[in-house]
Amino acid sequence: MVDLASLPADSGAAKNRKRVGRGPGSGNSKTAGRGHKGQKSRSGGGIHPWFEGGQMPLQRRIPKRGFTNIFRREFAIVNVHQLNCFEDGSIVDLVSLQQQGLVNTSEDRVKLLGNGLLNKKLTVRVDACSATAVEKIKQAGGVIEEETKLA
Repeated sequence: MVDLASLPADSGAAKNRKRVGRGPGSGNSKTAGRGHKGQKSRSGGGIHPWFEGGQMPLQRRIPKRGFTNIFRREFAIVNVHQLNCFEDGSIVDLVSLQQQGLVNTSEDRVKLLGNGLLNKKLTVRVDACSATAVEKIKQAGGVIEEETKLA
């Protein structure tokens, strides 16, 4: 049986490296295949891939609108119907949501939305909650406690 490590390469797949600047007999001496003068013949020369030949670059041509708030804090979104995986009467907070896999471990804020039905009596502690989610938790006999985090 032949293992993958001992398979021979296809013919033409493994080519020898082009050795340039090794004398006139090699066919690639003197200018070493770079031609004569100019930016591309110099060491370290060349242009970056997005250079447009002196034309106004794309990132400067397109219009700029709005701004990005660098202090924005993202919320992990959890819907009410996802809370049915918890036992009746349990406390639902960030740690328990992470253990159930409903929230990523890197996220630190949770917002509860009111999509779906809840048929468990739960105590929910989240950072933000929609009005429909509060209504559905109270209809199921649960308690909602919104945590307020500063900064």
